[in-house]
Amino acid sequence: MLTLALVLVGSYLLGSIPFGYFAGRIRGIDIRKAGSGNIGATNVVRVLGKAYGYPVFVLDFLKGLGAVRISIAIATSVRPESTSPEVVGILAAVSAVIGHSFPLWLKFRGGKGVATSAGALFGLMPLATLIGVGIWILTFFLTRYVSVASVTTAVALPLVIAIMTWLNQTYGKALFYSSLCIATVVIWRHHSNLSRLIRGTEPRFTRK
Repeated sequence: MLTLALVLVGSYLLGSIPFGYFAGRIRGIDIRKAGSGNIGATNVVRVLGKAYGYPVFVLDFLKGLGAVRISIAIATSVRPESTSPEVVGILAAVSAVIGHSFPLWLKFRGGKGVATSAGALFGLMPLATLIGVGIWILTFFLTRYVSVASVTTAVALPLVIAIMTWLNQTYGKALFYSSLCIATVVIWRHHSNLSRLIRGTEPRFTRK
């Protein structure tokens, strides 16, 4: 239980590293007071440009991936009797996403969790995540709304995972329920975007 607790806390702390906030500080800007006020990669791209936004996305992705892979490695070496390494990785994925979305350092006002969720799920199920990326790209291409693409992917991924793990994955149910938890966090963090979509004030990424 001690190993599991340390893994969960460590995954939360890793997920809570606010790379978008740091990128803003490098430019002398508090990203929380610019654009949408979000510390995620999308707002960083809008405010600071691709040179800052893309690295933030990669680093946020690696937070989720790192939390899962490190946790599985620790659990494999320690071999806790009550919990398998796969389940430890699943719990670490959820903790990392919660850390990104509700970081202690920024008074629990973090990002939307999309990049960190992608990294965490890639560490657990790479193929399902790649399918999710395809869904995101297609939805974004059709709508030009990052929020719509993100929410659509968050809804679709648990279904993809359920189909892929139905018959041949020992921890299929755990993966499915963890993906539901992650999807809930992502969708909840997009509630302001959904409100703007209803009002017709949500900004699009336009083709240049």
